Amino acid sequence: MQKKRLVIAMTGATGAVYGVRMLQVLKAQSVWETHLVISSAGLVNLKHELNMSRAELYALADKTHGIDDIAASIASGGFKTEGLIIAPCSMKTLAAVAHGFGDNLISRAADVALKERRRVLLMPRETPLHLVHIRNMAAVTEMGGIIFPPMPSFYNKMNTIEAMVNETVGRALDMFGVDVSELYQPWEGL
Repeated sequence: MQKKRLVIAMTGATGAVYGVRMLQVLKAQSVWETHLVISSAGLVNLKHELNMSRAELYALADKTHGIDDIAASIASGGFKTEGLIIAPCSMKTLAAVAHGFGDNLISRAADVALKERRRVLLMPRETPLHLVHIRNMAAVTEMGGIIFPPMPSFYNKMNTIEAMVNETVGRALDMFGVDVSELYQPWEGL
């Protein structure tokens, strides 16, 4: 049986934990093949925020690709995937995706996924937002992308950062058909 492929990209915005947690969840499920690409600024944040090395991160992915490898499989529309998640997504990467500026493998892979009408989810990490950020988010949305800021909900009364991360990751991965039943409980009303 062919595994479903999902591209996980990580940039220099704060929130490396989101990309790492996604890779951990997908690795535990035998039906998924992950393709990872991380920017150089993303590697800096990975080390600073999680004290994690590139090798430790790469061990979580099935395939890894260099940020400048424009000839990588994920840079082609002929390479079938379920889509792409950029978690976290810097404002620089958001701008590149919004304007089709494929200057590295992350923005190129997003461009390819959008043109092939595959699901593209960006987790932008910036606050407050100015008008260009908002317009770039609107442009990605108009192209069919999903803007998914990692905002915790409080109605589930989560009391740990881990639970908040799991809920956000679960909600995002659920949009790609990933089994997320162990990560969080969807809201069922009062």
